Amino acid sequence: MLRVRCLRGGSRGAEAAHYIGSRLRGAFTGWVQRTFQSTQAAAASQNACAADDKAASPVPKDCLVCSYNEWDPLEEVIVGRAENACVPPFSVEVKANTYEKYWGFYQKFGGQGFPKDHLKKAIAEIEEMCNILKGEGVIVKRPDPIDWSVKYKTPDFESTGMYGAMPRDILLVVGNEIIEAPMAWRARFFEYRAYRRLIKDYFNSGAKWTTAPKPTMADELYDQNYPIHSVEDRHKLAAQGKFVTTEFEPCFDAADFIRAGRDIFVQRSQVTNYMGIEWMRRHLAPDYRVHIISFKDPNPMHIDATFNIIGPGLVLSNPDRPCHQIELFKKAGWTVIQPPVPLIPDDHPLWMSSKWLSMNVLMLDEKRVMVDANETSIQKMFEKLGIATIKVNIRHANSLGGGFHCWTCDIRRRGTLQSYLD
Repeated sequence: MLRVRCLRGGSRGAEAAHYIGSRLRGAFTGWVQRTFQSTQAAAASQNACAADDKAASPVPKDCLVCSYNEWDPLEEVIVGRAENACVPPFSVEVKANTYEKYWGFYQKFGGQGFPKDHLKKAIAEIEEMCNILKGEGVIVKRPDPIDWSVKYKTPDFESTGMYGAMPRDILLVVGNEIIEAPMAWRARFFEYRAYRRLIKDYFNSGAKWTTAPKPTMADELYDQNYPIHSVEDRHKLAAQGKFVTTEFEPCFDAADFIRAGRDIFVQRSQVTNYMGIEWMRRHLAPDYRVHIISFKDPNPMHIDATFNIIGPGLVLSNPDRPCHQIELFKKAGWTVIQPPVPLIPDDHPLWMSSKWLSMNVLMLDEKRVMVDANETSIQKMFEKLGIATIKVNIRHANSLGGGFHCWTCDIRRRGTLQSYLD
């Protein structure tokens, strides 16, 4: 069965689990082995594999929240804010997720606002993006503006904040449930505060509201001696299952998960650990199946610029970061498309991401996609697929670490819960 082989075959995920288990204390070794055995067993079990649509609780009639995948017709969306965005302090987890050429930038500006002129342009771009979404018939909601430069202190660490720009990172909508991710960067510990007003409104409309266990983000959550010196180092570490986050406590960013009805795919990354994945698997079972997939990625963080599902059985797969299980998707009848090389210039600052934000698109439905106005190559690709492109320029907003998918969280899509793997 496909679901079993997604977890067994060719995957670096299993190698990573073995590595972690062998390195940690004996008691924890047993936990890791049981975790992956239970994940495998749950995926293979007849009840999970053959669960019918009646198993899921019906969405309340007046509930404003309902989204099962990335492509059903979009009716309501949260779009992030660039206002008051701050450069995160240059801590070990930030260093592990950023490119060496920008380390000086973080060391100099950590805890301060991003360059004002650049931020002003990003704010204007996102406002225009909101206007275009409204013109396409989508209801747009925005998080609250917050002063992210305020320093805070917990019993385990102190930091300043970052931003409320990327709702996809912190919120995952599964059916009529909004799940708040615990996050893994100390600078993002209190990021949920920007969204609480909206979430309370959705809760009062009948939505489920779940907050995942909040990590302490104590020093033990991070490998304080994580050895990064080059891209080659990153490749070796990722292949060995070594990440800057440990298995001290659950952590995950919502953007490491991507939905396809009953099947949700996730990667172990620099910000999402196996404990976090296991928490999500148990929480969503038996109505949803969580599959770990992996990629040849030297710096995995957020899945949607690597593996972006844009339709039923239709996925964009980054050619620079091939999926180790891609043949299994092909055998299941999925169409796998490699997007063209991004056109963004080398001199454009991308402080928190790669150029592959070009594939970080937002589907308004199966036949409409929001895509960067400058990325003509991927526009042509979509047009050949019969998908109309809605072109928006967010180059300066890209610099803050996200494309259209990152800058949004779809709250309501008109559709029903289905399985796309059976």
